[in-house]
Amino acid sequence: MKTMTKAAKWTLIPIRAISRLKQRDLRAFGLRSLALAGLTIGLLSSCTLLDSKPTNEQITQLMKQSFAERGDAKLDRLDQSELQRVCSDYTGKEVPKAVKEKLEQAALASVRYPTDGKYLGDFKSGERIAQSGVGLQFSDAKGTVAGGNCYACHQISKQELAYGNIGPTLYNYGKLRGDSEAILKYTWARIYNAHAFNACNSMPRFGAAGILTEAQMKDVMALLLDPKSPVNQ
Repeated sequence: MKTMTKAAKWTLIPIRAISRLKQRDLRAFGLRSLALAGLTIGLLSSCTLLDSKPTNEQITQLMKQSFAERGDAKLDRLDQSELQRVCSDYTGKEVPKAVKEKLEQAALASVRYPTDGKYLGDFKSGERIAQSGVGLQFSDAKGTVAGGNCYACHQISKQELAYGNIGPTLYNYGKLRGDSEAILKYTWARIYNAHAFNACNSMPRFGAAGILTEAQMKDVMALLLDPKSPVNQ
């Protein structure tokens, strides 16, 4: 077997490095061609590094060479935040308690609460946001308003039969918890940046990542907490 060059060795990245990307982020990009996709996946799935482990910077560079910007999907999505970087380092492993607590404290500190002090918007608009999975993807027209795609992971209203179960059911959310100031702040923070309560979980950071606007978050809050919402019937 011929000795591989150092440059060639860096292209043999374990498939687990790609699995760290969130599903929503992967959907946001298009591979330059199916031929490149097949070649890349073939190399990643069948090869291992011969010498040393590549750095995060080298992995990021390889990924950026494999994707092209299109519409609202830009390559800067491959740039990890400090929280994402730490969580990636612990993929498949338990995050140490001290590290987990530090991440959660930083995430909670990043939460921006409503500027006017009002948490609830229109629950009917909140339902539309929860149903919508468009926005921030390469296939969307530039400027498409993003949805929350909440039903992909949660049961929310009793009327909707198609929903995921990755996350807990939210049916009767407000009916069971009430609408105290503590519940309002907790629910807002959970939507804004769920890492504040469970570091390295898979829930999107709707506020921190700029997926939903403040007004949209208020509408989703109303869907969960307004007594008139179908969620609480």
